Amino acid sequence: LDIIPAQFRVIVTRRPKYACRSCEGGITQAPVPAHIIAGGMPTEATLAHVLVSKYADHLPLYRQAQIYSRQGIDLDRSTLAAWVGKSAFELTPVYEALMANLKRSTKLFMDETPAPVLAPGRNRTKTGYFWALARDDRPWGGEDPPGVAFTYAPGRSGQHAETILQGFSGILQVDGYAGYNRLLKRPTQDVTLAYCWAHARRKLHKVTQSSTAPIALEGLAQIQALYRIEKDLRSLPADQRHDARQDRSKPLIDAFELWLTQNRARVSAKSPTGDALKYIAKYWDGLILFLDDGRIELDSNAVER
Repeated sequence: LDIIPAQFRVIVTRRPKYACRSCEGGITQAPVPAHIIAGGMPTEATLAHVLVSKYADHLPLYRQAQIYSRQGIDLDRSTLAAWVGKSAFELTPVYEALMANLKRSTKLFMDETPAPVLAPGRNRTKTGYFWALARDDRPWGGEDPPGVAFTYAPGRSGQHAETILQGFSGILQVDGYAGYNRLLKRPTQDVTLAYCWAHARRKLHKVTQSSTAPIALEGLAQIQALYRIEKDLRSLPADQRHDARQDRSKPLIDAFELWLTQNRARVSAKSPTGDALKYIAKYWDGLILFLDDGRIELDSNAVER
C-alpha cells in the first residue's frame, strides 16, 4: 500500500502582448483565464480542497494552515477564511436550489442546534443557531433522494423557522420546541406538526436514571413495543405502513393513552414522573399522527443525526 500525499504546484499562464505596426488595433493580449477569485492565487480545485477539508473532514482553517506550511506554503488563516467566504457566496445558487427542492416535498424534518459565533471585542463567543431542514423518504420507499440544508440564524425564535419554511406546505416532524407553533398560525394553516417519540422517551428515561420510577419504566416498555413494530415496517410503502400501524400499533397507542390518563391522576404534576407524563400529554395529538400517515416516522432522529 503506497500513498502520494497531496502536492501543491504553481501554474503559470503566460500571456505575451503583441502589436502590429501596420494595424490600428494597438496592442492585443489573450484574456485572463476565468477564476472564482479574480486575480487571486487559488484555482477552483484549491478552493474545493479547503472547503471539503473544513466542512467534510472537520479540519479548521488554522490546522489546514499548519498542514500547508509543512510543504512550504505559507497561507494565513485570514486568507483561507476569505477564500471560504467567496466560495460560499458562489455556491449560494446551489444552496437555494437545494432549499427549493426540499420545500417542494410534503413531508420534512426540522431541528435547530446552537453554534458558537465569534463576537469581536467581547472576548467570548455568542450563541447562534443552525436550522436544519431535512428530507428522508427512504423508510417508506419515497422516490425523492435524501437531503439536508442548513440555514444560519442569530437566534432560536420561531420567526426564523417561519422564514425558512416560506413556500412549504405539508407535514413537518419536529421536537417539542414551542417556537414551531408559530407555523400553525399561518392564515393558510397548511403546516401540520408531527412530534417525536424519541423526545418523549427521553423524558421518561431521564426519570429512571435519577430514581426508582416504576411508572416511567412501564412507559418505556410501551414505547419500546412501538419501535419493535416500526423495525418490521421499515422500507415498506406508505400505504402498507399505514395499514400495519392501524392493525398493530393503534391498540398499543389506545392502551398507552389510557395508561397515561390514569397515571397522571396518580402522581403529582410537579414530580419528575408527572412532568414527563405532562410532556407526553401536551404533544399527544402530534405524537399519534404516525398512525394515520405512513410517511411519518416515529421520531425526528433523521434530522437529529
